[in-house]
Amino acid sequence: MNWIWFILFISGVVVAAVTGRIEAVTQGVLDGAKDGVVVSFGLISIMTFWLGMMKIAEDAGLVRALARFVRPLAHWLYPSVPIEHEAMGSLIANMSANILGLGNAATPLGLKAMRDLQTLNADRTHASDAMCTLLAMNTASLTVIPATIIGLRMQYHAKAPADIVVSSIAATFIATLAAVILDRFFRRRDNKNHMSAYKS
Repeated sequence: MNWIWFILFISGVVVAAVTGRIEAVTQGVLDGAKDGVVVSFGLISIMTFWLGMMKIAEDAGLVRALARFVRPLAHWLYPSVPIEHEAMGSLIANMSANILGLGNAATPLGLKAMRDLQTLNADRTHASDAMCTLLAMNTASLTVIPATIIGLRMQYHAKAPADIVVSSIAATFIATLAAVILDRFFRRRDNKNHMSAYKS
């Protein structure tokens, strides 16, 4: 990925130099740096607000209720993970954060879940079925409240920042459904191939 960004940057500089617009590169770099700082500070306030809301929801028992709702689904998605194992708690926390649209909060939870799943992995050099499922689910997770996107739209003065909720739910539902179907398909195919290799 670093090489891709490096090639894109160098090609942009070369094209700008050839066309005599090198000042546009300088201006673009400065504008990008400024926008990065502005967006970062905006996201800090957004995440502070939603993490505070999460804390209130946790104290009110709403997060535990969501976790109880998600637990059977998590057990079905990750049948190889014992229900009492620490990894299952991390998976449920990651799913809950994604559902609430807290992508920045879901990322460290996903990394912790991946580390916990590695403790259950018999082959440390290859990802387990559960680890592949986590990657697919975390990428295409169903989101009911796209909190981060709503915050960004507010920051850029959208007239109706929350008008993406319905389309976001529909898009993430379709993406999650596709991820589950493909995950099950490839898992069963691989299991069949392993069984055939074992019998032969």
